Amino acid sequence: MATEAAGIDRPLLVDDFLQERRYQLQLAASAADEHTLVCLPTGLGKTTVSLLVTAERLHEVGGKALFLAPTKPLVQQHADFYREALSIPDEEIVVFTGDVKPDDRAAVWEDARIVIATPQVVENDLVGNRISLSDVTHLTFDECHRATGDYAYVYIAERYHADAADPLVTGMSASPGGDTEEIETVCENLGLVNVEVMTEADADVDEYTHDTDVQWEQVTLPDEVLEIRDALNEVITDRLEKLKQLGVTNTTNPDLSQKDLNKMRGKLKQMMDNDQSDGYKGMSTHAEVMKLRRATELVETQSVESVRRYFERQREAARSSGASKASQRMVADPKVREAMRKAESFDGLHPKFSKARILLAETLGINGGERAILFTESRDTAEALVEFLSASFDTRKFVGQGDKDGSDGMSQKQQQETLDEFKAGEFEVLVSTSVAEEGLDVPEVDLVCFYEPVPTAIRSIQRKGRTGRQAEGKVVVLMAEDTRDEAFFWISRRREKKMASQLAELKEATDDIEETVGDDGQAGLDAFSGGSEDGSDADAEVDESAGGGDEAADADGGDGEDADAGLTDFAEEARTSGDEMDDEGTEGDEDADEDGVIATAGVDEGVEVVVDQRELDSSIAKDLSTRDGLVTRLETLSVGDYVLSDRVAVERKSAADFVDSMLDSDRSMFEQVGELSRAYARPVMIVEGTNLYGQRDIDPNAIRGALASLAVDFDVSVLRTEGEEDTTELLATVAKREQETRDREVSVHGEKTTKTRAEQQEYVVSSIADIGPVTARTLLEHFGTVEGVMTAPEDDLLEVDGVGPVTAERIREVVGSEYE
Repeated sequence: MATEAAGIDRPLLVDDFLQERRYQLQLAASAADEHTLVCLPTGLGKTTVSLLVTAERLHEVGGKALFLAPTKPLVQQHADFYREALSIPDEEIVVFTGDVKPDDRAAVWEDARIVIATPQVVENDLVGNRISLSDVTHLTFDECHRATGDYAYVYIAERYHADAADPLVTGMSASPGGDTEEIETVCENLGLVNVEVMTEADADVDEYTHDTDVQWEQVTLPDEVLEIRDALNEVITDRLEKLKQLGVTNTTNPDLSQKDLNKMRGKLKQMMDNDQSDGYKGMSTHAEVMKLRRATELVETQSVESVRRYFERQREAARSSGASKASQRMVADPKVREAMRKAESFDGLHPKFSKARILLAETLGINGGERAILFTESRDTAEALVEFLSASFDTRKFVGQGDKDGSDGMSQKQQQETLDEFKAGEFEVLVSTSVAEEGLDVPEVDLVCFYEPVPTAIRSIQRKGRTGRQAEGKVVVLMAEDTRDEAFFWISRRREKKMASQLAELKEATDDIEETVGDDGQAGLDAFSGGSEDGSDADAEVDESAGGGDEAADADGGDGEDADAGLTDFAEEARTSGDEMDDEGTEGDEDADEDGVIATAGVDEGVEVVVDQRELDSSIAKDLSTRDGLVTRLETLSVGDYVLSDRVAVERKSAADFVDSMLDSDRSMFEQVGELSRAYARPVMIVEGTNLYGQRDIDPNAIRGALASLAVDFDVSVLRTEGEEDTTELLATVAKREQETRDREVSVHGEKTTKTRAEQQEYVVSSIADIGPVTARTLLEHFGTVEGVMTAPEDDLLEVDGVGPVTAERIREVVGSEYE
């Protein structure tokens, strides 16, 4: 048991609010000295380590601190903790999420000392040139294992090392990666050169951890459930036979791995890239297999109710405008229909439901426990479990924000209220989706139940961290016998053992990793900062544009000379140990920016590219924003995707989008281009991708006709690019040519035109039962009004050219059926 100890007494910290823990002080001392990855088991105060470094930097160096967390609830909880722990006015510790308007963020940023934000918002503000990182003296990446691929952390780190006058980065994670290579990737992506690891085996940490008993409970599926699965597997086998005939697989076993499916997809994509028509048919069949496998996974591992809801969504998707052939084929297959009927008629209980109720009764009833968490991968299952368990226990759900697959989510306020009530003991059982796995600050619980095994070590470790902090805890994993649950069980076990050994090895091998990331990292940092061979200071120009970095340092009473003294103080405090008030974060859904405005905060000189904020889904805007001499700004453009001068605006479409927009009756490509050509003297259409003529089985001559019309009828320059990188180069070239060579300025103008009455009428009629625009016009010409079409009997509809029995029946069904 940990012994009582005095609180930490440091500048900018509230006196005695934080209790001393030696390992935290040791980690903070290291992290205050250089860019550091901090690895610490869940629940042992990683946030406190970052807070200690932030307080040190603000006191000694000045500037401001930026703390990034993956989700809005995490951000809010970290902000509450910082406001409690630091003697800094609350209004100087600000929260940036998509709920805060961009122009408000730009204004608040300048006066803030600590900004706690979601990475997507900061990424958008950097691309839009609304904020500058030049005077940020400490940047924390919470749950930094996410820093791979295109995740926003990677871009922000690149910008920070390039733009900040005096950067310091701290990355924090309980589970940084499955192997040394993954950990090195995270370090390289964030510019980290020092690795500090504490495991539960360390003496300083061991006294704050307790054993977690993990049990695996097998359940046997009833015959009715197996019959549903077997009917679906027959269809999967049939589809795999077709793929086997294409030569992309050697098996028709419906239990093939996701890895095998990914290989298949890769081979089909190669066929498509070579303009082989079989590749497109195969890809559609592959999509059908993926949907069917999802259905079998739900019925095996989740509940019959969840597969019922899934089938209903698939039926709705198959009826919708632009439905994929895969969806239509799947719901029409007799075997799938049989499975649907069996699912709808099943009135039994999935055995996992019964087992969960028994476990809760043992924990909360017989053993006198107070609280339990039940995790599930499926929101449908979570809602069904809450309904089922509420008959026996006081149960609430905890799910992500937004509306997903027809299921209402929870707002940030609802999430926080639910957690507060759970902490206060107002209910016993929290049923949560994966939204609560990472960094969720919940009270001690007596039971963590996994409704299904988690085949990812990181997520499994995060879940287990919810128990065993202050006393012995219990974890139970439910596993359906002879299903993919068993495969996930072995994968999870293997990966967790590997993770544990990797963390131990990581602790032993930190010197080697530091040497690797140190050598590569220094080159990377030089590249980040644009360093030159002669050692010239690239930060000087950035600092001039920061506007307030030096003033902030003076106001905080530090010029950096006393930094070593601060580190010495940390080391001295680390000689004693004690308790500390732990405060981790809460997780919700990934954040997103909802608006776009032009605001000025960073570099303002150079070639300017105005980007429509909806283009942030691609890498183009981010790539443009990192180029020397080029400034990006975000705006919600009414016309076009990029504005490169007062006369040049660009509409960008992938090859697939180009063909889709040819067929879109709502907002066609020609309508978009017409608005573009009316607003700008030199409109440009970029068609991105190398497989334009292989899209959706469209006659290549129809595509050539559309290209000809754009060039001849609309006077639009149509330019082809191979991919996003090629598009980026082209946009930069045109922008520089316009603004540097032609000396033109950037001017945004133009707006979408309002549909005429006739167009609106055609749109209304064409939306019925997937009627196309041609048939809609024919119907309106025949009956004269929308009302006439809607009220026409089926026999009268059949008199219209192009309307057959199926279409007439659909119209009457949609218009005349009772709304449910």
